[in-house]
Amino acid sequence: MLQHRFAIIQVWRAIDRPIQSHPLALADARSVSSTDLLPAERRYPDRVGETYQLLYNADHRWIYFPQMRRDEAVVFKVYDSQADGRARFTPHTSFIDPTTPPNAPPRQSIEVRTFVHGRPRFAKLSVRDGFREDCNRTSGLSLRQCRCP
Repeated sequence: MLQHRFAIIQVWRAIDRPIQSHPLALADARSVSSTDLLPAERRYPDRVGETYQLLYNADHRWIYFPQMRRDEAVVFKVYDSQADGRARFTPHTSFIDPTTPPNAPPRQSIEVRTFVHGRPRFAKLSVRDGFREDCNRTSGLSLRQCRCP
């Protein structure tokens, strides 16, 4: 499974009411240097994993989502195994927003992580009408219209 490219995609959203306290913030990956990432060991009963903590850097650029509603979601790439210059990590956190009302309810949110696996170089797509399109280009075709051999 890990022989080919894989990515971790995360979906984050409010569960009940709009988020008033501790909103989600994402670092712009273009502003994060590899030297800003500090490896952090994660111990589980059956294995040891690793994530990164982000060291402070005044050059980091952040975006956050105030008053996010239940019908809104943020979808972002947490990790990408492809090391070719594209963004590989998206540091994210919640924070104490100084504009939070004094009696704001606690944040209620949920996040789901999805693992996406792929081949290093995608195969040609075969479309029902016989048209062929390279998977490395954006074709605008839905998965129902295409199949990889």
